[in-house]
Amino acid sequence: MAAKGFIKLLELAERSKKRGLGLLGQGANAWTGVGFTLSGENFLAPIGEVAEVLKIPRYTLVPGVESWMKGLANVRGRLLPISDMMMFMGRKSLVQEHKHRVLVVDHQGVFTGLTVDEVLGMQHFNIADYTMDVKAPFTGAEPFVQGAFVRDGRTWYVLLLSRLIEDPRFLKAAVA
Repeated sequence: MAAKGFIKLLELAERSKKRGLGLLGQGANAWTGVGFTLSGENFLAPIGEVAEVLKIPRYTLVPGVESWMKGLANVRGRLLPISDMMMFMGRKSLVQEHKHRVLVVDHQGVFTGLTVDEVLGMQHFNIADYTMDVKAPFTGAEPFVQGAFVRDGRTWYVLLLSRLIEDPRFLKAAVA
């Protein structure tokens, strides 16, 4: 069971290779991230920050929390808080919910799931295509965007999930 998320990442990598999106074999010149969309924009999470990708699991609502906290799910015996990343950033999803996925993050004792509009698989970029000189596509993402890759005229914003889950607002989901 625990390998399902890893298998899903491998399947996504294979799909990316078939589409010719990979830079496999580029060695030190390659950067890999998990591609996803939020509000119609392409984002990347560093591969090391995503433990697993899931369909949205059944979850239980939790009273007295912020509206972006969807609830708690039991994932293989572990309680996984599910948060709506778009709502946390003050936006609404533009995609039908059946396409939504959860990026599972397990970082420095924080185990959580962040919903995204759609997962686009593993994306491989040449580090020469990276730029720090970029503005986040919307205000709510600004504190978490750390540069971007530009390929074929499309911008892929690097969103640091570790920075998002360390944000004091995120860590305090309880409503006062």
